[in-house]
Amino acid sequence: MADLAPAAAEAPVDPANWTCPAPLRDQPVVVMGHGGGGALSAELIQDVFAPAYGNPVLAAMGDSAVLHLGGARLAFSTDSYVVRPLFFPGGCLGDLAVNGTVNDLAMSGARPAYLSAAFVLEEGVELTVVDRVARAMGAAAEAAGVTVATGDTKVVEAGHGDGVYVTTAGVGLVPEGVDIRPQRARPGDAVIVSGPIGLHGVAIMSVREGLEFGVEVASDTAPLADLVAAMLAVTPDIHVLRDPTRGGLAASLNEIARASGTGVRLHERAVPVPEAVAGACGFLGLDPLYVANEGRLVAFVPPTEAEAVLAAMRAHPQGGGATLIGECVADHPGMVVVATGLGGTRVVDLPLGEQLPRIC
Repeated sequence: MADLAPAAAEAPVDPANWTCPAPLRDQPVVVMGHGGGGALSAELIQDVFAPAYGNPVLAAMGDSAVLHLGGARLAFSTDSYVVRPLFFPGGCLGDLAVNGTVNDLAMSGARPAYLSAAFVLEEGVELTVVDRVARAMGAAAEAAGVTVATGDTKVVEAGHGDGVYVTTAGVGLVPEGVDIRPQRARPGDAVIVSGPIGLHGVAIMSVREGLEFGVEVASDTAPLADLVAAMLAVTPDIHVLRDPTRGGLAASLNEIARASGTGVRLHERAVPVPEAVAGACGFLGLDPLYVANEGRLVAFVPPTEAEAVLAAMRAHPQGGGATLIGECVADHPGMVVVATGLGGTRVVDLPLGEQLPRIC
């Protein structure tokens, strides 16, 4: 069992002081759970934003929108990053902002090309901190093969921000013959995850709450476009791709099940959960399926292509831990269930909010 102890004796961890990010659902104001990627986020989108902007492109509700422009199919995505702390084991706000948008584009099968970067800086933040974030973004963009082509900067008064916030938007081209979206999940599809889950959330938790887990847990933040390209080289008929960030694997699978009107069955013992993540979640009463990831994807693949896709993923640096974890089924449409190691079954519902807010 990993050693779970406060990192600093002078600042003991007191769970009683933690703020619950999943409050009651009849709140008349915005609460932290609205940003958690779960049921509260979905209600905010459906009740406020979708009616305001409603159109067929937005209604697809993918990680990125696929647009037809000048005879080409263009993937377009935007995301804001408010992670706390700004720097954490395995990454920082800067590479997270690049990799997150690159990965959203890749989940449509697109090859990311250009990003924008908008900074909101708090008065009083040290310029060395801003420089570290910007340099990390530049290095991450170069590694992902994208260009930061435009941007903006705003400053808010001291006490009205949290150091640095970043919003990135990105565009990329979707190859001919590729149609990846949550509505395409079909009974019989193999469900594959690209590697161990829960590392990003636990890495953030370790530095934010002053916990040690015996070994350092580093975020999995990484660009996934090259991995997706390797998968598409095996077959362009990949049905669904998602990067399970806020709300973890559970939220992504529930969104896919509901969009496609199918069920998803996972096999508990097949889901790759690192020992340190399992220990941390056991100590804190969390479920690894709901912990955020920033360098993993889940794929729904036709059963006839599953072995070949799995082999291609394992041959890639970002997919070395790829694992078949379940299947899409006709039973219990719109629901996700887990076959437990003891022979039972449990329902994995859409989370209300995020177990740990400000995760990305």
